[in-house]
Formats: sequence, C-alpha cells, structure tokens
Amino acid sequence: MPSTITLRSATATDDAIIATHFYQMWRDNDVPVKAIVPNWQAEIQQYLDEARRSLGYQAFVAEVNDQIVGSVECQRFAGLYPNILEASYRQDGYIWGVYVESDFRRQGIATQLTDRAIAYLRSIGCTHAVLNASPSGKSVYSRLGFADSNVVRRSLT
Repeated sequence: MPSTITLRSATATDDAIIATHFYQMWRDNDVPVKAIVPNWQAEIQQYLDEARRSLGYQAFVAEVNDQIVGSVECQRFAGLYPNILEASYRQDGYIWGVYVESDFRRQGIATQLTDRAIAYLRSIGCTHAVLNASPSGKSVYSRLGFADSNVVRRSLT
C-alpha cells in the first residue's frame, strides 16, 4: 500500500499520460488493438483541447512518489440531442476515463478521483453526474451513490 496518495488538478502537460490511461482503460476492458484508431493520441489531444474551450473540462491525477498512477476526466455533458431544459433543472456533468494502473488498484484511488470529479462538476453548476461504468467499476460507483439508469442498449452488428 502506498504511503501517500496525492490528488491534484491535471494540466495540459499531463495530457500524454491521460491519453495513455484512456487507451489502456479500453484495452483493460478487452477492446482489441485493431478496434482502436491508429492516431488515438492525436484524437484524444484534439478532444481535450476542444473540451477545455467549450465544456468546462478538467482532469485530476493521483500520484504516488511523484508518479502519476491514476486519472479521471470530467466536463459538462454536451448531449446527444438538443437540450431545451434550463440548466438549473438539468445540467449533466460527465465523468469519463477513470483509470488506475494495475499495481495501485483496490486502494481507494478510483473512489478518490471520482469524488474529486463530482466536486468539480458541482462547482461548475452541474445538477447530475453521469458516467458509463465498466463491469469492474460498477461497485465503486454504486458505493458513491450512482444508480442504474433507464439507458437501454441494443447491438446493431
């Protein structure tokens, strides 16, 4: 168990490790390499740049002995359809890319990172926090008060 886990707001200088964590999150969830676009790093960087400008994006990292071992990203949810609801009624925040390196899992780091993201989303006026949980993350999010939603999904392939 690490002696000290430090959480901090990420900066653009952390983007490369955040991109790597996001890539590795998909790989850890059995997404094959051939299913990930070859220019994934550039795609992530472009997204982060835009999200910083328009969606209130913020990332947080967890460090142990000055090494980044986990990360989380969050932002206002851009939506899948026109948002005609007042922000005071519904302004969803989206948490994504929760990742902790394998040697540091089961030590509460993902919980701490997610808590930090929730606090940030609240601070920018979000009324709800939304995320898509991996099978291994569901118990973490359930303990943090996330509930299953009415989202349903059907494969088209």
